Amino acid sequence: MRLQCPICGERDRREFYYQGAAVMLDRPAPDAGEAAWDDYLHLRENPAGDLEELWSHDAGCGAWLKVTRHVSSHEIKGVVLAKEVKR
Repeated sequence: MRLQCPICGERDRREFYYQGAAVMLDRPAPDAGEAAWDDYLHLRENPAGDLEELWSHDAGCGAWLKVTRHVSSHEIKGVVLAKEVKR
């Protein structure tokens, strides 16, 4: 798999480090209980299709990227600098 770094250009994915899904999760209250914390830490949706992920270009420029990737085919649909993403 190859990623198109907006700063460095196309690179092999081994230059990058996967940081996780680029979604905000609702964090339980500190006293929410064991079941709520177990769900928050361990249960995630795993749909087939496009997923937005965070990657860092550790072996390159160090930039953080938001990558849109199809989870079944690994096709890269888009890459943008994370700092340019509007919330």
